[in-house]
Amino acid sequence: MDTYEIIARALGYIRDNASLQPSLDDVATSVNMSPYHFQRLFTEWAGISPKKFLQYLTLKYAKGCLKENRSLFETAHQTGLSGTGRLHDLFVKLEGMTPGEYKNGGENLTIYFSVQSSPYGKFVVASTDRGICNLFFINEKDAAAALLREEWPSAKLVEKEKMIHLNVAAFFKHEKTDAPIALRLKGTPFQLKVWQALLQIPEGALTSYGVIATHLDAPSAQRAVGTAIGKNPVGYLIPCHRVIKSMGETGGYRWNPARKRAMIGREAAQTNQDSESQTTLF
Repeated sequence: MDTYEIIARALGYIRDNASLQPSLDDVATSVNMSPYHFQRLFTEWAGISPKKFLQYLTLKYAKGCLKENRSLFETAHQTGLSGTGRLHDLFVKLEGMTPGEYKNGGENLTIYFSVQSSPYGKFVVASTDRGICNLFFINEKDAAAALLREEWPSAKLVEKEKMIHLNVAAFFKHEKTDAPIALRLKGTPFQLKVWQALLQIPEGALTSYGVIATHLDAPSAQRAVGTAIGKNPVGYLIPCHRVIKSMGETGGYRWNPARKRAMIGREAAQTNQDSESQTTLF
């Protein structure tokens, strides 16, 4: 197992046994590691202890974030989106495909793809000559071409690592790239508006479907907003993992709810690190 698989299994064990308040020893045993090595691995991955990380996955933390939603999008612009995190919308530029490209399944398009690694597991990233068109998290490399063929039945698929793919891998690590990452996405006008709104959510922040619908002047369109978020073709680059239910529950995720919790906790940790003790789990 790579590091992310170990973390995901540990988070799943904690979730399933939350009522029992598992100890550090219990969690470490669930992933076949000693408490010392698990604590060390987890802290290296998240930047904080398991105990502090879990605080960012509680309803209390989520509801605290949602209380700030009234002015989320306004303050995001006023503060440059994030005090300590990256300026997401300055790194990612979104453009829709033409109606023809949208309808014909990629006919006459050449799509290059490669498999890369991230703190959240392996992913396939695909691009045209004009930008990234897909980012799917995968468990098996062999699934990459099949996923893309479902999305682009008429396109020519070429497995080839492009520089923009390496820029995406660097983006996961908060490393600077030579230029903003261009997205060339297939979506309806409403979907594109929703995805653009997601780019305005600061790293480490959480918002709800209702807030996004209101931001788009369509407060009754929460269900449509949810559908558009579920269709996000570029996981993480467009941060749909930062949208949760209005009651503070994380909800589902196209690429596994465990991965969504890992993203939420790790981003919150990197944005809100403090000097609290990192020696115990509970």
